[in-house]
Amino acid sequence: MSASTATAATDSTARPGPARAPFLRLTALHVRAQFLENIRVPIAVISSAMFPALAAFFFVVPNPAVNSDPVGATQALAQLGVFGVMSACLFTHGTGVADDRSQPFDGYVRTLPAGAGPRMIGRVMIGLFFTVLAVVPLALVGVVFTSATIPVGRLVLAIGAVLAVAVPFTLLGFAIGYSMSSKAAIAVVQVVLFPLAFAGGLFLPPEMFPGWLDTFSTFLPSRAARELMVAATTGAPGYSYAIPVFLVWTAVFAAMAFLAYRNDQGRRFR
Repeated sequence: MSASTATAATDSTARPGPARAPFLRLTALHVRAQFLENIRVPIAVISSAMFPALAAFFFVVPNPAVNSDPVGATQALAQLGVFGVMSACLFTHGTGVADDRSQPFDGYVRTLPAGAGPRMIGRVMIGLFFTVLAVVPLALVGVVFTSATIPVGRLVLAIGAVLAVAVPFTLLGFAIGYSMSSKAAIAVVQVVLFPLAFAGGLFLPPEMFPGWLDTFSTFLPSRAARELMVAATTGAPGYSYAIPVFLVWTAVFAAMAFLAYRNDQGRRFR
Protein backbone atom coordinates (compact mmCIF):
# COMPACT_ATOMS: atom_id res chain seq x y z
CA MET A 1 0.00 0.00 0.00
CA SER A 2 1.41 3.36 -1.00
CA ALA A 3 1.88 6.18 1.49
CA SER A 4 -0.83 8.28 -0.15
CA THR A 5 -3.29 5.37 -0.05
CA ALA A 6 -2.49 4.71 3.59
CA THR A 7 -2.95 8.39 4.42
CA ALA A 8 -6.29 8.50 2.65
CA ALA A 9 -7.44 5.37 4.45
CA THR A 10 -6.35 6.81 7.77
CA ASP A 11 -8.15 10.10 7.08
CA SER A 12 -11.34 8.34 6.05
CA THR A 13 -11.22 6.29 9.24
CA ALA A 14 -10.47 9.28 11.44
CA ARG A 15 -13.15 11.49 9.98
CA PRO A 16 -16.70 10.54 11.03
CA GLY A 17 -19.51 10.64 8.51
CA PRO A 18 -21.98 13.51 8.39
CA ALA A 19 -22.44 14.28 12.07
CA ARG A 20 -25.83 14.95 13.51
CA ALA A 21 -26.22 18.57 14.58
CA PRO A 22 -25.84 19.06 18.33
CA PHE A 23 -28.99 18.58 20.36
CA LEU A 24 -29.01 22.14 21.68
CA ARG A 25 -28.61 23.61 18.19
CA LEU A 26 -31.51 21.53 16.90
CA THR A 27 -33.61 22.62 19.86
CA ALA A 28 -32.77 26.27 19.22
CA LEU A 29 -33.78 25.88 15.58
CA HIS A 30 -37.14 24.40 16.58
CA VAL A 31 -37.71 27.20 19.09
CA ARG A 32 -36.88 29.82 16.46
CA ALA A 33 -39.10 28.22 13.81
CA GLN A 34 -42.08 27.88 16.13
CA PHE A 35 -41.61 31.39 17.50
CA LEU A 36 -41.66 32.86 13.99
CA GLU A 37 -44.67 30.75 13.07
CA ASN A 38 -46.66 32.00 16.09
CA ILE A 39 -45.53 35.61 15.91
CA ARG A 40 -46.80 35.86 12.33
CA VAL A 41 -50.36 35.68 13.71
CA PRO A 42 -50.43 38.89 15.79
CA ILE A 43 -53.99 38.45 17.04
CA ALA A 44 -53.02 35.20 18.79
CA VAL A 45 -50.12 36.93 20.52
CA ILE A 46 -52.21 39.96 21.51
CA SER A 47 -55.10 37.88 22.85
CA SER A 48 -52.77 35.72 24.95
CA ALA A 49 -51.08 38.80 26.37
CA MET A 50 -54.11 41.00 27.00
CA PHE A 51 -57.05 38.83 28.05
CA PRO A 52 -56.04 38.21 31.71
CA ALA A 53 -54.91 41.83 32.06
CA LEU A 54 -58.19 43.14 30.61
CA ALA A 55 -60.14 40.85 32.93
CA ALA A 56 -58.25 42.31 35.89
CA PHE A 57 -58.75 45.85 34.60
CA PHE A 58 -62.52 45.45 34.26
CA PHE A 59 -63.34 43.18 37.22
CA VAL A 60 -60.66 43.79 39.86
CA VAL A 61 -59.62 47.43 39.46
CA PRO A 62 -63.19 48.95 39.67
CA ASN A 63 -64.19 46.73 42.60
CA PRO A 64 -63.43 48.68 45.79
CA ALA A 65 -64.15 45.70 48.04
CA VAL A 66 -61.31 43.80 46.38
CA ASN A 67 -58.98 46.58 45.30
CA SER A 68 -58.84 48.24 48.71
CA ASP A 69 -57.56 45.05 50.35
CA PRO A 70 -53.95 44.21 49.40
CA VAL A 71 -54.42 40.51 50.18
CA GLY A 72 -57.73 40.33 48.32
CA ALA A 73 -56.31 42.14 45.29
CA THR A 74 -53.26 39.87 45.24
CA GLN A 75 -55.48 36.81 45.48
CA ALA A 76 -57.70 38.01 42.62
CA LEU A 77 -54.68 38.62 40.40
CA ALA A 78 -53.24 35.22 41.32
CA GLN A 79 -56.49 33.55 40.23
CA LEU A 80 -56.42 35.36 36.89
CA GLY A 81 -52.75 34.46 36.56
CA VAL A 82 -53.64 30.78 36.75
CA PHE A 83 -56.28 31.34 34.07
CA GLY A 84 -53.68 33.04 31.88
CA VAL A 85 -51.30 30.10 32.30
CA MET A 86 -54.06 27.59 31.52
CA SER A 87 -55.18 29.51 28.46
CA ALA A 88 -51.65 29.90 27.08
CA CYS A 89 -50.77 26.24 27.61
CA LEU A 90 -54.00 24.76 26.25
CA PHE A 91 -54.21 26.96 23.18
CA THR A 92 -50.50 26.83 22.37
CA HIS A 93 -50.15 23.07 22.75
CA GLY A 94 -53.71 21.91 22.16
CA THR A 95 -54.74 23.82 19.07
CA GLY A 96 -51.14 24.50 18.02
CA VAL A 97 -50.08 20.85 17.95
CA ALA A 98 -53.31 19.77 16.25
CA ASP A 99 -52.85 22.44 13.58
CA ASP A 100 -49.22 21.40 13.02
CA ARG A 101 -50.27 17.78 12.59
CA SER A 102 -52.60 18.80 9.78
CA GLN A 103 -49.70 20.27 7.80
CA PRO A 104 -47.62 18.06 5.45
CA PHE A 105 -44.40 19.60 6.77
CA ASP A 106 -45.03 18.16 10.23
CA GLY A 107 -45.02 14.64 8.82
CA TYR A 108 -41.71 15.33 7.12
CA VAL A 109 -40.15 16.76 10.29
CA ARG A 110 -41.21 13.74 12.31
CA THR A 111 -39.41 11.40 9.91
CA LEU A 112 -36.07 13.16 10.39
CA PRO A 113 -33.40 11.40 12.49
CA ALA A 114 -33.28 14.19 15.09
CA GLY A 115 -35.92 12.50 17.24
CA ALA A 116 -38.83 13.98 19.14
CA GLY A 117 -36.76 15.68 21.86
CA PRO A 118 -35.81 18.97 20.15
CA ARG A 119 -39.30 19.42 18.73
CA MET A 120 -40.99 18.77 22.07
CA ILE A 121 -38.63 21.07 23.95
CA GLY A 122 -39.22 23.73 21.31
CA ARG A 123 -42.98 23.48 21.84
CA VAL A 124 -42.58 23.70 25.61
CA MET A 125 -40.34 26.77 25.32
CA ILE A 126 -42.88 28.52 23.11
CA GLY A 127 -45.59 27.62 25.59
CA LEU A 128 -43.54 29.17 28.39
CA PHE A 129 -43.07 32.28 26.24
CA PHE A 130 -46.84 32.69 25.88
CA THR A 131 -47.27 31.94 29.58
CA VAL A 132 -44.94 34.80 30.49
CA LEU A 133 -46.69 36.95 27.90
CA ALA A 134 -49.98 36.32 29.67
CA VAL A 135 -48.68 36.95 33.20
CA VAL A 136 -46.50 40.06 32.70
CA PRO A 137 -49.27 42.49 31.58
CA LEU A 138 -51.45 41.17 34.40
CA ALA A 139 -48.70 41.89 36.90
CA LEU A 140 -48.28 45.40 35.49
CA VAL A 141 -52.00 46.09 35.91
CA GLY A 142 -51.74 44.88 39.48
CA VAL A 143 -48.76 47.09 40.27
CA VAL A 144 -50.15 50.24 38.66
CA PHE A 145 -53.90 50.05 39.33
CA THR A 146 -54.43 47.88 42.41
CA SER A 147 -53.22 47.63 45.98
CA ALA A 148 -51.79 44.14 45.40
CA THR A 149 -48.33 43.64 46.84
CA ILE A 150 -45.86 40.74 46.70
CA PRO A 151 -42.73 40.82 48.88
CA VAL A 152 -39.47 40.06 47.09
CA GLY A 153 -39.20 36.73 48.84
CA ARG A 154 -42.63 35.68 47.65
CA LEU A 155 -41.93 36.89 44.12
CA VAL A 156 -39.52 33.99 43.67
CA LEU A 157 -42.18 31.59 44.95
CA ALA A 158 -44.73 33.14 42.58
CA ILE A 159 -42.44 32.60 39.58
CA GLY A 160 -41.92 29.00 40.65
CA ALA A 161 -45.67 28.55 41.04
CA VAL A 162 -46.27 29.88 37.52
CA LEU A 163 -43.80 27.35 36.09
CA ALA A 164 -45.29 24.53 38.17
CA VAL A 165 -48.86 25.36 37.17
CA ALA A 166 -47.82 25.32 33.50
CA VAL A 167 -46.70 21.66 33.69
CA PRO A 168 -50.04 19.79 33.93
CA PHE A 169 -51.82 22.06 31.48
CA THR A 170 -48.98 21.75 29.00
CA LEU A 171 -49.37 17.97 29.22
CA LEU A 172 -53.15 18.28 28.81
CA GLY A 173 -52.58 20.47 25.76
CA PHE A 174 -50.31 17.80 24.26
CA ALA A 175 -52.95 15.15 24.97
CA ILE A 176 -55.59 17.16 23.12
CA GLY A 177 -53.32 18.22 20.28
CA TYR A 178 -52.00 14.74 19.48
CA SER A 179 -55.39 13.01 19.69
CA MET A 180 -57.69 15.33 17.70
CA SER A 181 -57.98 17.26 14.49
CA SER A 182 -57.42 21.01 14.54
CA LYS A 183 -61.14 21.83 14.36
CA ALA A 184 -62.00 19.44 17.15
CA ALA A 185 -59.07 20.64 19.28
CA ILE A 186 -60.27 24.26 19.21
CA ALA A 187 -63.72 23.25 20.45
CA VAL A 188 -62.38 20.88 23.10
CA VAL A 189 -59.89 23.43 24.45
CA GLN A 190 -62.68 25.97 24.89
CA VAL A 191 -65.00 23.42 26.46
CA VAL A 192 -62.27 22.33 28.87
CA LEU A 193 -60.80 25.75 29.67
CA PHE A 194 -63.77 27.82 30.76
CA PRO A 195 -65.62 25.25 32.92
CA LEU A 196 -62.35 24.34 34.63
CA ALA A 197 -61.59 28.02 35.18
CA PHE A 198 -65.00 28.80 36.67
CA ALA A 199 -65.26 25.66 38.81
CA GLY A 200 -61.67 26.10 39.93
CA GLY A 201 -62.32 29.51 41.44
CA LEU A 202 -60.38 31.52 38.89
CA PHE A 203 -63.18 33.99 38.14
CA LEU A 204 -64.95 33.99 41.50
CA PRO A 205 -63.26 33.09 44.79
CA PRO A 206 -64.34 29.69 46.14
CA GLU A 207 -65.71 31.41 49.25
CA MET A 208 -68.64 32.52 47.06
CA PHE A 209 -69.42 28.97 45.92
CA PRO A 210 -72.24 26.89 47.35
CA GLY A 211 -71.01 24.09 49.56
CA TRP A 212 -71.35 21.29 47.01
CA LEU A 213 -69.45 23.23 44.33
CA ASP A 214 -66.72 24.22 46.77
CA THR A 215 -66.20 20.56 47.73
CA PHE A 216 -66.31 19.37 44.13
CA SER A 217 -63.84 22.00 42.95
CA THR A 218 -61.17 20.85 45.42
CA PHE A 219 -60.67 17.76 43.26
CA LEU A 220 -60.09 19.76 40.06
CA PRO A 221 -56.61 20.61 38.71
CA SER A 222 -57.56 24.25 38.25
CA ARG A 223 -58.58 24.63 41.91
CA ALA A 224 -55.39 22.91 43.09
CA ALA A 225 -53.34 25.21 40.83
CA ARG A 226 -55.20 28.23 42.23
CA GLU A 227 -54.41 27.19 45.78
CA LEU A 228 -50.71 26.83 44.93
CA MET A 229 -50.61 30.24 43.29
CA VAL A 230 -52.51 31.98 46.09
CA ALA A 231 -50.30 30.36 48.71
CA ALA A 232 -47.18 31.44 46.83
CA THR A 233 -48.30 35.06 46.43
CA THR A 234 -50.13 35.73 49.70
CA GLY A 235 -49.02 33.02 52.09
CA ALA A 236 -52.63 31.96 52.70
CA PRO A 237 -52.74 28.20 53.23
CA GLY A 238 -54.85 26.21 50.81
CA TYR A 239 -56.82 23.08 51.59
CA SER A 240 -54.72 20.22 52.91
CA TYR A 241 -54.80 17.94 49.87
CA ALA A 242 -54.20 20.56 47.14
CA ILE A 243 -50.66 19.34 46.37
CA PRO A 244 -51.63 15.63 46.10
CA VAL A 245 -54.53 16.57 43.79
CA PHE A 246 -52.16 18.67 41.68
CA LEU A 247 -49.61 15.84 41.43
CA VAL A 248 -52.23 13.21 40.62
CA TRP A 249 -53.66 15.31 37.78
CA THR A 250 -50.14 15.98 36.50
CA ALA A 251 -49.50 12.23 36.35
CA VAL A 252 -52.87 11.62 34.65
CA PHE A 253 -52.23 14.29 32.02
CA ALA A 254 -48.69 12.96 31.47
CA ALA A 255 -50.10 9.49 30.79
CA MET A 256 -52.73 10.94 28.46
CA ALA A 257 -50.10 12.94 26.54
CA PHE A 258 -47.81 9.90 26.21
CA LEU A 259 -50.61 7.66 24.95
CA ALA A 260 -51.88 10.31 22.52
CA TYR A 261 -48.39 10.84 21.07
CA ARG A 262 -47.69 7.11 20.83
CA ASN A 263 -51.04 6.39 19.15
CA ASP A 264 -50.54 9.26 16.70
CA GLN A 265 -47.03 8.06 15.92
CA GLY A 266 -48.21 4.50 15.36
CA ARG A 267 -51.23 5.55 13.30
CA ARG A 268 -49.39 7.93 10.97
CA PHE A 269 -45.92 6.38 10.73
CA ARG A 270 -46.41 2.62 10.75
